[in-house]
Amino acid sequence: MDFNLTEEHLMIQQAARDFAQTELLPGVIERDEHSIFPAEQVKKMGELGFLGMMVDPKYGGAGLDSVSYVLAMEEIAKVDASAAVIMSVNNSLVCAGLEKYGTEEQKVKYLTPLAKGEVIGAFCLSEPEAGSDATSQRTTAIDMGDHYLVNGTKNWITNGGTASTYLVIAQTDASKGHKGINVLIVEKGMPGFEVGPKEKKMGIRGSDTHTLLFNDVKVPKENRIGEDGFGFAFAMSTLNGGRIGIASQALGIAQGSYELALKYAQERVAFGKPIFQHQAIAFKLADMHVKTTAARLLVHKAAVEKDQGLDIAHSGAMAKLYASEVALEVANDAVQIHGGNGYVAEYHVERMMRDSKITQIYEGTSEIQRIVISRGLVK
Repeated sequence: MDFNLTEEHLMIQQAARDFAQTELLPGVIERDEHSIFPAEQVKKMGELGFLGMMVDPKYGGAGLDSVSYVLAMEEIAKVDASAAVIMSVNNSLVCAGLEKYGTEEQKVKYLTPLAKGEVIGAFCLSEPEAGSDATSQRTTAIDMGDHYLVNGTKNWITNGGTASTYLVIAQTDASKGHKGINVLIVEKGMPGFEVGPKEKKMGIRGSDTHTLLFNDVKVPKENRIGEDGFGFAFAMSTLNGGRIGIASQALGIAQGSYELALKYAQERVAFGKPIFQHQAIAFKLADMHVKTTAARLLVHKAAVEKDQGLDIAHSGAMAKLYASEVALEVANDAVQIHGGNGYVAEYHVERMMRDSKITQIYEGTSEIQRIVISRGLVK
């Protein structure tokens, strides 16, 4: 068991850290305040290979391992959780799903530009009545012979307005239950496909979250991923990997909050000495550091198991559950350590506290993760 990072891992970590500090940190408060999508920054992320990190180079990706990915995700999320979730969806859900299950033609046509960062993608599973319950799809994809006719609504879709490629989970045959669900590649601009208004959110305001509307959208049969009825299995498999991405985002929020609090505690003077020298603050920082380190170990363990080809349903759920709870706890403590300044935008921690909450919700709520974990306890 080796806990040391390789030289390549350290280089990737440093590259992501440099990008976050030089490209994401300037303007991050303004983007949050005005819900501005970081278009220029995302373009540069693509140029640096951060949007297709684990994709085979023959499809335009960087060909890196999952550990490299979570290291980069943590550094990005430490500064801008909105940019991190854009990166996570493109890598963990869209690119990963296409590369693992797509046909060669689908990989060449769709995966390559996504991995290169020339375009970004969206994963469309959640609906008004089918969030965590993925079997209750109301969006339909009726088999019309050479194409599917898609009708329905998708909610809370990250990259909903800026994506060009959408992986849409829809019900083809309700009588078959979860075995009647398919996943289709929908392109922006297809007749009948409409992007709804942007959501106004508590956190991750820089990412664009939209409702998507499908009204008799004609999707060619060749845009189906996998065999007929494979959609539910596709979604569950892809989400297992997606949880590692969200866990690393949560870890980044926690680590970023801790670092800001530690720096502030060494600079802020109260009662004649830096507040770090007061035991109440020092102990709080110690707990924050322990929680964040423990979360990192869980995230890295899940990433290593993914690279080894092991079943990551259990380890991914544990990493996502714990890291997301730590993110909220540590960000809250960071605000407390900052005192009144913690409530002010310029100190960043109030934004990080708002951003942390969503990590407990998307890719399956904390309650869903506990269900997954508990099912893995009995063999």
